[in-house]
Amino acid sequence: MEKIIHNQMKRELGLLDSTMIVAGSMIGSGIFLVSSEMARTVGSPGVILLIWLLTGVITLIAALSYGELAGMMPKAGGQYVYLKEAFNPMVGFLFGWTVFTVIQTGVIAAVAIAFAKYTAELIPFFDEQHILFSLGFFKFNATQFLALLLIAFLTILNLQGIKSAKLVQTSFTLAKLLSLVGLIVLGIYFGLNSEAFKINLTNFWTTFAIKRNDDGTITKELLSGVVLWGAIGASMIGSLFSSDSWNNITYTAGEVKDPQKNIPLSLFFGTLTVTILYILANVAYIMLLPMYGSPEGATVLERGISFASQDRVGTAAASIIFGSSAVTIMALLIMVSTFGCNNGLILSGARLYYAMAKDGVFFKRAGNLNKKDVPGFALILQAIWSSVLCLSGSYGQLLDYCTFSSLLFYIVTIIGLFVLRKKRPEWERPYKAFGYPVLPALYIIIASAICVVLLIVKPATCGWGLGIVLIGIPIYFLWNKKQEAL
Repeated sequence: MEKIIHNQMKRELGLLDSTMIVAGSMIGSGIFLVSSEMARTVGSPGVILLIWLLTGVITLIAALSYGELAGMMPKAGGQYVYLKEAFNPMVGFLFGWTVFTVIQTGVIAAVAIAFAKYTAELIPFFDEQHILFSLGFFKFNATQFLALLLIAFLTILNLQGIKSAKLVQTSFTLAKLLSLVGLIVLGIYFGLNSEAFKINLTNFWTTFAIKRNDDGTITKELLSGVVLWGAIGASMIGSLFSSDSWNNITYTAGEVKDPQKNIPLSLFFGTLTVTILYILANVAYIMLLPMYGSPEGATVLERGISFASQDRVGTAAASIIFGSSAVTIMALLIMVSTFGCNNGLILSGARLYYAMAKDGVFFKRAGNLNKKDVPGFALILQAIWSSVLCLSGSYGQLLDYCTFSSLLFYIVTIIGLFVLRKKRPEWERPYKAFGYPVLPALYIIIASAICVVLLIVKPATCGWGLGIVLIGIPIYFLWNKKQEAL
């Protein structure tokens, strides 16, 4: 007979720790990469800044709306609990199912690969071209090996208890915040009188898509009207992914001190801090590098933001400041950033599966705590599936899947805010959503419009994201049927 562990979660996370989970889970490698693709898609410095601003605004609105839900239901599992209470257990399950299959584990896999790729800049052994062994149809490279080691290491660290995990999270998040601030300040200082900045100001609102033709030539296509809005929607995949995972703190509510106060505050401080830094980072890029360049350019200035080598616009910008040392400096910064990001993702994700297991809609053992009072089996299960995704090689597409799926559930959750105002008016609300009902309704409208645009512009990947959610419906009924039979 299986031994049941009756330990209780320990409330060890204060406001600073919680804020560091929000900010640390949001900042990975995206801010140093995705602006390059944006430059090819919309071409305008002004529009790129507007995309980051819009992303920040809707993220803040969502976070402030979640603050009310967190204050009402300060329980482990967070968003899963909100959806279950607002609608029904199946909606909560669909969210948890999607988080486990693609959202959380997919991002953990992608961030681990990003960590390994930048480590390879310093230690060539871990380059993805270094094949450790091959079985014909399957090749295992050194980048995947290091990604698996990172996931295993951080999972083992989290198995040691919340104190160890929060120390790593707070330390690494503070380090990357300070590093990013330093990069922004130096970037703006060095870019104030640059020729690139003057060129970008001249073409600040000129929108165009850059296309590579079959013969290798590059053409620019001016954008306007519906085509421009489609390009903006497609570009937002990158900014939304870079700004995602802010909701992870809600999963850890069972370990937060005074959660009714600290979770809403950490959501506000964390998302606001990251939003400001992301916008300023892009200001620095635009001041240091020309928007348009050539893929054959010999220097970072000739390549511009649009054709930064391997889309590493952060490294290209840093090279203007630090010269040849930029590659090493940025590799270290992104290694610190992705290390801390993955720790936050691993820490929080397991708490959601723990809450699901307690409700009987996930593996029973995931609802147990180990001797260190953390959901050990849930952590291990999460690590195994994340590792499988690392090996599958599909993590690139998973980013599109999870961004669309995350946005979809953000919309449904904020609709749940309206539902609970009617359904549970008697529940205590120590914090009420800022700007209710106007701002939450505005979020629903904007986010829904973005989802529609994404389905039109990227029907394959976003369609699969929706498909993963829908697959959860029969699985939910099969799971319940199995539970009833036991």
